[in-house]
Amino acid sequence: MAFELFGRLHKELSITGSAIYEVVLAISERVNRKAQIIRLHWQASVLLQRIDEVTAELGRQIADHVDRRLSVQTDQDSTLATLDTSLSHAVTRAETLKQAQAQVDGQIRELKLEAIHEDTIKLQQDLSLRSARIERLTIVRHAAAVGQSIAAMPHASSVHIASVLRGPFLLAPSDSLIFRPDDIVVLLGLESELDPFVTWFTSQRPLKTPTTEFA
Repeated sequence: MAFELFGRLHKELSITGSAIYEVVLAISERVNRKAQIIRLHWQASVLLQRIDEVTAELGRQIADHVDRRLSVQTDQDSTLATLDTSLSHAVTRAETLKQAQAQVDGQIRELKLEAIHEDTIKLQQDLSLRSARIERLTIVRHAAAVGQSIAAMPHASSVHIASVLRGPFLLAPSDSLIFRPDDIVVLLGLESELDPFVTWFTSQRPLKTPTTEFA
């Protein structure tokens, strides 16, 4: 009996220890990711500052050349050659800095996408435990929803529109909003109540069969 009790305690402690380890690991990864994002934002800020410095230095050089040419009669060809050299160096430096900034911006986007992906998985798990889900629907042409407003949607107490995406725009869901083909509708609600909405947004209306009159 004592051996069984010790066995159960050992098993429960092992499970608890594993859970704590996973939680600590998840927190560490999140903190590390945020620290990386902050560091990359700082690098991007430094690169932007350097680009501004290159532009300002080029402007000062051009102003100095123009001022010297107006005050002292100098060879125009040599002045233009000097300006061309300065401009070429400035463009090269600016392009190098812009490429570095683009790489930093790409790394920031990747880290943010990882964080969003984790949050999305957790949200899906939370909804699944409550028999709910998020549904992303694209309104097809000739669907029942086309030309209808949000007020005309099927009624369900648990289903709500989180957002409507139309091209590059994020539209606020309001009763006056009229649905169009290719709109993307994000729904949130209980799984048992979402099916009528899926049909309403994605199923085409049945075509009317023309009647033939016989003499």
